[in-house]
Amino acid sequence: EVPAVAYLALSSEAIAMLSRLRRHWHGRRVQDPAFAPLYADPPADEWVALDFETTSLDPAQAEIVAIGAVRIQGNRVLTGEAQSIRVQAPASLSEHSVVIHGLRHQDLQQGMTLEAALRLLLAFIGPRELVGYHIAYDLRILNLACQRCWGLTLAQRGIEVSRLYHDHLYRRYPDAAIDLHLAAISSHLGLPALPAHDALSDAIIAALIFLRLTRGGPLAYPKV
Repeated sequence: EVPAVAYLALSSEAIAMLSRLRRHWHGRRVQDPAFAPLYADPPADEWVALDFETTSLDPAQAEIVAIGAVRIQGNRVLTGEAQSIRVQAPASLSEHSVVIHGLRHQDLQQGMTLEAALRLLLAFIGPRELVGYHIAYDLRILNLACQRCWGLTLAQRGIEVSRLYHDHLYRRYPDAAIDLHLAAISSHLGLPALPAHDALSDAIIAALIFLRLTRGGPLAYPKV
């Protein structure tokens, strides 16, 4: 099986073919009809930008505490329909992860159960492909959670915005020093500064980066 994040090196025709194969392969093993829409053909010109806040950088140990997701339709980021979900505090929530995302036990008292949060998120994503910053991590977290809850493996591929940014710059300025930190990318592209380590803010920034790189003009030489 071709890894989901490897698709960027392939032609658009090959990507479409592999996407259909992945969806057929994983979809045929789905027993709950509620999840069947996840494996349909994705709508043209639509994506979902996704970000998780978790308790660890190790996907095998990480537990989700917050979810941010926003749809991209054509050249628009549909912030009015965005999802910002807090999850009940998991057992692994500690002071070390709180330092990163700022979400304490008391901040998550009204959070949803993980299963309910995932069902809401999956209904929002539908068959759309996923966009993000470090999207391979988020896809791994999502797949592990879905496997634990329902034995479910998603077919969506991940489109990494830092890879798009790197490739755009390298093609135009092969000698440039390329800073792939999210804040540096956002600043170079002239995007608004949003709160860091906030799931919805990071999803929105990833969506804006994606549109700037896929719908915008040539990039200026990055300032050091």
